[in-house]
Amino acid sequence: MARTKDRSSNQLRLIGGRHRGRRLGFPDQPGLRPTSDRVRETLFNWVAPLIEGARCLDLFAGSGALGFEALSRGAGKVVMVERAAVVARQLRANAGMLGAADLQVHEADALIWLERDGEPFDLVFLDPPFAEGLLAPAIERLDRHGWLAPEARIYLEAPIQIGFPPLPASWELIRDKTAGQVRYGLARIGSA
Repeated sequence: MARTKDRSSNQLRLIGGRHRGRRLGFPDQPGLRPTSDRVRETLFNWVAPLIEGARCLDLFAGSGALGFEALSRGAGKVVMVERAAVVARQLRANAGMLGAADLQVHEADALIWLERDGEPFDLVFLDPPFAEGLLAPAIERLDRHGWLAPEARIYLEAPIQIGFPPLPASWELIRDKTAGQVRYGLARIGSA
């Protein structure tokens, strides 16, 4: 007898804020792995004093776990960038279900999207597909093109065996933890 796939495995649960407990679906896609509840809880404890009204960028959005969590917890604006059309469609559907007027989804390659001059964000989530080596070029483009507000925070996630690439001189790693096979941390930009 063939086993059927458990549909709940393609859902994430928002863990805080006004949408706490809401479940959002996401499609099967290679490399798409939502940030765990435990890691999200730690991250949002770190940024709790900053989230209200913040402009947030979820650069490799995937399931949208980080961007939707930020929105639920009071972010003023959330921009998600996702290159896979089917994933971007689901992000838009989830935003509509939540009535998220302050959320934009851009279907684009994140590295190409970052090549233009940016609008400064207060909080950026960098959790790219681990196997693609995208963290270092994303950091370089964020730093070079004006995407970061003074004293912005940048969340970083990488496989533990690879870790984080060297950070720009103006960035300071202020939090750093591991969970299972994942290293995650929070960097802060020095004020101009």
